[in-house]
Amino acid sequence: MEPEISYSYRHDAAVPAFPDDKPLFIFDGVCVLCSSGAAWLMRHDKRELFRFTSAQSALGLALYQHYGVALDETYLLLDQGRLFGKSDGYFRMAAILGGRWQIMQVFRLIPRLIRDYVYDVIARNRYRWFGKTDYCSLIPEDRAKNLL
Repeated sequence: MEPEISYSYRHDAAVPAFPDDKPLFIFDGVCVLCSSGAAWLMRHDKRELFRFTSAQSALGLALYQHYGVALDETYLLLDQGRLFGKSDGYFRMAAILGGRWQIMQVFRLIPRLIRDYVYDVIARNRYRWFGKTDYCSLIPEDRAKNLL
């Protein structure tokens, strides 16, 4: 992913307007691994610091297209108008969650090339290894109402 201008999506007519006062986590809504990960984040996000949408939603599709990222490449995390993905996105999420999640920062010692290689292998094989599910079926009902 290339560095981008903060909040560039606000000037793209193809991207539906959305509240961007909180980080937005965009995940593959039919991937068991991805939806389970989003559900995990929702459960641990006690202060409701994040907003969520699936990559298959109108907003998700528009943001993937805006940034020129393929759906199979990575999830997206938008925070303060900036895009994060792959291993950097996980570090950003841990920083936002704070507290005990900060311990994840120790993995920054592993070079990004290696971290992202492992991420890419899992991403390429996620449907085969973990399967597919109905759209967002693994998201808890009490949190599904918060999907954009």
